[in-house]
Amino acid sequence: MEIIPAIDLINGQCVRLSAGDFARQTTYDADPVAVARRFADAGLRRLHLVDLDGARAGQPVNLAVLEAIARQTSLDIDAGGGIQTEAALTQVLAAGASHATAGSLAVREPATVKAWLAQYGPDTIFLGADYKDAHIVINAWVDQSALTLSGFIADYLASGGTTFICTDVSKDGLLQGPSLSTYRLLVQQFPAARFIASGGVTTIADLELLAEAGMHGAIIGKALYEGTIALADLQRFL
Repeated sequence: MEIIPAIDLINGQCVRLSAGDFARQTTYDADPVAVARRFADAGLRRLHLVDLDGARAGQPVNLAVLEAIARQTSLDIDAGGGIQTEAALTQVLAAGASHATAGSLAVREPATVKAWLAQYGPDTIFLGADYKDAHIVINAWVDQSALTLSGFIADYLASGGTTFICTDVSKDGLLQGPSLSTYRLLVQQFPAARFIASGGVTTIADLELLAEAGMHGAIIGKALYEGTIALADLQRFL
């Protein structure tokens, strides 16, 4: 299972939100590039970079940070937040991301995202399955869509998607453990999919259980910033 540290950006700084609430924001570091270098120095190979300003603005805002991280580290970056047009997708990939995550747009404009999957391939286009109460949520997690989590995944699997970043919004940033039961069901229901767990990862034991459940990857955010997981503890997974 791949270990994927997360950097969430507001005003160019490393922050974490609690349950996706912008009013419950903690700023951890003013220098996200230094944070990314620490991850790389610890042997981590991946990075999940979320432009929260971009998610609210509907277009990428923190491209300069993405460029700097890509230039100063060898991390394999998946970027999300504000990728609503092909111009934005091109910007993010040109800035150094290897993968772009389509979340809200994949719900609002499925034809667009399916065309991207055909053009750029499923290793470049990831699907952001952000959910609450088994329904996909969109627009910076403000609005609940009519789509169920399993319906969203089934549709995009049939259209060539392979990698799904599944975020339980109700658990994100709360350090209360991941949605193991949901992930186990998804792995059983969709054995061809590559699922990346996001939200709630708090301890090394959580990671071990996610690996046992068959997850392709696990995103760790607040646990690294709060110290409930130390970078040194991750060596067994590398």
